[in-house]
Amino acid sequence: MRKSLITTAVLGALAVSSLAFAAEEAKSDFTTSGSVGLFSQYIFRGLTQTDRKPALQGNFDINHSSGLYLGIWSSNISWLRDKYGVNQTDETQTVYGAGGNQEIDIYAGFKKDDIAKTGLGIDFGALQYYYPGSERGRNNGWAKANTTEVYGAINYYWVQAKYSHVVSKDAWGFGVATGVSTVDAKGTYYAELNATLPIGELIGGGPLKGLSGTAHYGKQEFDNDQGLGFPSYEDYKLGLSNAFDNGVVIGAFWTDTKGARDAAWTYNGRNIGKETGTVFLQKTF
Repeated sequence: MRKSLITTAVLGALAVSSLAFAAEEAKSDFTTSGSVGLFSQYIFRGLTQTDRKPALQGNFDINHSSGLYLGIWSSNISWLRDKYGVNQTDETQTVYGAGGNQEIDIYAGFKKDDIAKTGLGIDFGALQYYYPGSERGRNNGWAKANTTEVYGAINYYWVQAKYSHVVSKDAWGFGVATGVSTVDAKGTYYAELNATLPIGELIGGGPLKGLSGTAHYGKQEFDNDQGLGFPSYEDYKLGLSNAFDNGVVIGAFWTDTKGARDAAWTYNGRNIGKETGTVFLQKTF
């Protein structure tokens, strides 16, 4: 009797273990990833979003083995509450009257890397830029900051070409606004070329095996550019970063713009597209 109970218990434990293993295997199609990082400033397409002050950023993604993914990213910002335009002293000359200190991006798409071991990869999806707070509104001369884009990218090993297209009527505060603009920004696009060179791998690993160099060129072209006040511009980026085995990443990059040196991109009396350097410390998981 005792031996039968022991045998039953062992078999039961094995059965539970098998069921747990099977359940784990059933969930293995999904993985999660994310990061949290401290940056000396938040640069978006060559423009500082935090008036050259530090930014805390993080993301969390859910990925499926099919290539589908869903994610959220966030950072503190300041531009929605910074006085817009040249020589502005009026406290009401801000896109938002309250809040406007956070950016939340929600995105979903489909991605495949190294298709059939050819080195080719694709990535396409949709992204919503959301800025919580109290907008001053079109009737007060301010378009909406919230923006919706669809995007597509193709990469070959460490080189990528990407195209993002605005499908909302407003694009980061540019659009129809009483007394300012009678045209919307729908159709605005951003075309970019990116290169990430795995320097560490090329030099044979060692303590710098996670070292990589980045280069970037982008063109932000606003639809109805003239009617919106000529906000279109180009941006450039060069950087270095090193990823360690424990998930820590340190890096620095330099950015500059061409065509973003006018009133369209002036906040708090300073141009936000001026050449600048950024350093960061990040933890991935």
